[in-house]
Amino acid sequence: MTPASRVGQRLRVDVSDARGRKLSGPDVSGLAAWLSRAAPSGTRGRVTVALVTDPVMRRLNRQYRGADKVTDVLSFPADAPPAPPHNRGLPAEALATSDFLGDLAIARGVAARQARTQGHSTRVEIRVLALHGLLHLLGYDHEVDAGEMARLEERLRRRAGVPSGLIGRPARRHPPHA
Repeated sequence: MTPASRVGQRLRVDVSDARGRKLSGPDVSGLAAWLSRAAPSGTRGRVTVALVTDPVMRRLNRQYRGADKVTDVLSFPADAPPAPPHNRGLPAEALATSDFLGDLAIARGVAARQARTQGHSTRVEIRVLALHGLLHLLGYDHEVDAGEMARLEERLRRRAGVPSGLIGRPARRHPPHA
């Protein structure tokens, strides 16, 4: 499904913790507005970005991907099973017909460590991870495409003023993600 085919006026982003509580602070300040501007043109719908602890991320990665390790970002598209944690109890039909694109989970500890390795702030790293996760919600997959997601991520991050993307990094510098 292309971003323009979703219902709604534009991308709306909510930033929360693992329990759905709204977050604020220097690392997340302006993230919702930034991601909305950084998204591919024509992107419509709603996204929730949950900043979680590393143990919560490990649990999510184990539960939904079968990998018993912490990762940096996980994407849970609304129209793909299994339902993400924020949508438990909602019928699949309601999600499929709504403008909800899905949930992103970002591990705060991993983001902070990766930021130090990359030489930028945790705020920048969270933006890198949010943009990367959003592209996965939109159906892009760098593990199987012919470089399409990498090229798009590169173009979007440059336009949005982010110094580096996630895909081009050496594998040893960040844990696998989805």
